[in-house]
Amino acid sequence: MGKKQTASVNWKGDMAFETEVSNHKFMIDADEKVGGKDKGPRPKPLMLAALVGCTGMDVISILKKMRVEVDDFNVEVEGEQNEEHPVQYIKMHIVYEFKGKNLPKDKIEKAVNLSQERYCGVSDFYRKVIPITHEIKITES
Repeated sequence: MGKKQTASVNWKGDMAFETEVSNHKFMIDADEKVGGKDKGPRPKPLMLAALVGCTGMDVISILKKMRVEVDDFNVEVEGEQNEEHPVQYIKMHIVYEFKGKNLPKDKIEKAVNLSQERYCGVSDFYRKVIPITHEIKITES
């Protein structure tokens, strides 16, 4: 049997919920136009955060094992949504941005591909229902 994890929310009035994940608490809320007070992020964009957090951790871990040191690393994802209900993501595009001196492009590409194709469980799960593309940008510092 696999490992079980839980998340919970506790309603705090209006459209705000205190969320607890792995003993960490934060607020999620809705936009003011639908009754929220903007006390925290919306739930769907947290799906984007889960994706870039997962793949970002993979890539850094893999690069450390390859003894590749970067000066700066940023991962951004853009999720495109449909317009009808239920509103959901229909595709995602990830941009990996690396800065450093003499960064080995082949190792960076390998680390990103290993994350996308083998290690990132969030990416693997999402890819079963929507297309996910990515690109790599390397800047010399």
